[in-house]
This record gives sequence, structure tokens and C-alpha cells, in this order.
Amino acid sequence: MKKYNRILLKLSGEALAGDKKTGFDEASCMMVAEQVKKLTEEGIQVAIVIGGGNFWRGRSSETIDRTKADSIGMLATVMNCIYVSEIFRYVGMKTEVFTPFICGNMTELFSKDRAVAALEAGKVIFFAGGTGHPYFSTDTPSALRAIELECDIMLMARAVDGVYDSDPKKNPNAKKYKEITFQEILDQKLEILDMTATVMCMQNKLPILLFSLNEENSIVQNAAGECTGTIIRI
Repeated sequence: MKKYNRILLKLSGEALAGDKKTGFDEASCMMVAEQVKKLTEEGIQVAIVIGGGNFWRGRSSETIDRTKADSIGMLATVMNCIYVSEIFRYVGMKTEVFTPFICGNMTELFSKDRAVAALEAGKVIFFAGGTGHPYFSTDTPSALRAIELECDIMLMARAVDGVYDSDPKKNPNAKKYKEITFQEILDQKLEILDMTATVMCMQNKLPILLFSLNEENSIVQNAAGECTGTIIRI
């Protein structure tokens, strides 16, 4: 099954909330944990970033300063990573959570050397707290950490099953791409991931495979190279 040696898996917070749309759905988190365990058993090194949308979407608020809203969002990702890492431990994996800022004794301060050492020791590592700075979505730290750790690919597990030429919720005739380039995403202004992350991945030749978390065994399938969504390349 092994196709990649080291991957970064980006999970949306909303996907982990399941049908509740907020907080945690333990069954959804357990499903992710069981799939990631299969990857580690194949010798694949896995790093994970989780969005905070199941707790906080401050960008739509006009009553809170943007930098403060983004700070709340960063803390939401810390809660998500601590929770999900404990689910991973429950099913038998070793984990470590890294943040770009000191977070008491709850997480480790990120450095590339520490993160790589944890991966090589067989741990699944989590990157929480974004970049530590406002004005970035979790797409950007996902791209940043994947590039820093020299990952083979970034897998993005979302509620949507790929990249479309228009919103499939609004347009029933929307066309799904099996493969698309970063430049085409920029040219067509497709809002599938933020522009900063798109440019970073394009410049550093980091491919992205975007797929639906809701499809059965989708993490394992896509990690094995069976693209069920859309592959994004230069």
C-alpha cells in the first residue's frame, strides 16, 4: 500500500464535528484514528494539522478585532489537536502536539529537528496554533510545515470531495476536476485553499490531494495513491 514516506494530513474542524457541525463527534475522530493507524503500520510518517472551524469562525464577525478573532481561532486548533491526539493514543499510537508558541505543559514548542525526531521515532505529530500570527488560515501553516518537513504530499480531507469549477452546492452542473494545476486555481480564482498556501505549494513543488473525509476509508485510499478527489500539481 505504501506510496509516500512522509505526508501531512490537513483535516477540517467541521469534518471532525460530524453531523453536529460543532464540537467533536467521537465516532468521526475514531474513524480518522483507525485509518491513520493503518498508515503508520505501513511505515508512513504522518503529520497532522486540524482547522478550528468546529469551534470558531471569527472572520465573519464584525464586532471583534481581526487579530483577536484569529487568536481565538488558533486556540481552537490547539483544543482540536489535543483532543484528537488523545483519541489516537486510545487506539494505540504515540503522539506529540507542537505549537509555535509556549502553551504551558500541554504542547511542545515547534522546531523542525524536534518534529522530525518525533516522526522518526514512530509518533504521529500534530501542528496546532497555526503560524502563531493572525491573517493566516490553517491552509498556510499546513503548507509551511509540509514544506519544512519535506513531506511527499499534503492530503486535505474535507467535507467536499474535490475541486470544482464552481460551488457544487449552488450549481448542480459544477464540473469536478480530477487534476488541476496551482496556476489554474489562481487564474480561475477558485477558493479551494487560500492564496498564500497555493503560491507556497506551487513555488516549492508540493502536490496536494484534496478529497472527502466522509467517504469510507478515504484517507487510506488516497495515501496509497488511489485519488478519490482532485490532485493539485504545478
